Amino acid sequence: MELHGKVAWITGGAAGIGAAVARRLAGLGAHVVLADVDTAGGEKLAAELGGLFVRCDVREPAESVKAVEAAVARFGGLDIAFLNAGVATGSGMGEFFDVERYRRAMSINLDGVVYGVNAALPALRARGGGQIIATASMAGLTPMPIDPLYAANKTAVVGLIRSLGPAYEGENIKVNALCPSFAETAILDGLREALGSFPILDVETVADAFLKILDSDLVGQAWPVVPGRDIEPFRFRGVPGPRS
Repeated sequence: MELHGKVAWITGGAAGIGAAVARRLAGLGAHVVLADVDTAGGEKLAAELGGLFVRCDVREPAESVKAVEAAVARFGGLDIAFLNAGVATGSGMGEFFDVERYRRAMSINLDGVVYGVNAALPALRARGGGQIIATASMAGLTPMPIDPLYAANKTAVVGLIRSLGPAYEGENIKVNALCPSFAETAILDGLREALGSFPILDVETVADAFLKILDSDLVGQAWPVVPGRDIEPFRFRGVPGPRS
């Protein structure tokens, strides 16, 4: 894959999946713009990769706009938006419901994607097209009883991306969703006991999947990343149409 000179903006780019993807893209010649609330980690990785770090809280629309503006100012444009920032909910339902944790997770996991798309679109259009890939989750495709609220916001991301794909295809902007199962990231903190012996993905495998999506011509797809499985779009069952 030839990415020399391409510019990629990565939210949640200081660690985990975002950092693994940033290293791959930089290794293929892309300029990386890391956006995160982890200033120390983000600045260190940006220096390692010859990229740019911008502190960005994806819960605030203006901060995503600021990050894209910084990418354009430093590298001349934007070609790839990887909207990857995410957290576990940390809240149950009923007597275990914590409204602050719920709102925080929804703001990062769902609103962060919405704001990121809106921030990226003008810059991508100025380049004549590009790609948006959002990190959803297998929790957006299958039930996740250990964190139902996380499943809710990731399901919303999948629905959003499936609709945005065909909406922007005509502008040469490809939109897809990356849907890993449990990967070795900070999201697993507090979940390991519940997961038991469930196989965990390494972030390099998820980065492999990201590059496969980037190299695909498909749009509006949800791409599962599951241990031992080929990386291919999820086959959604057709929705019944109206009867005459």
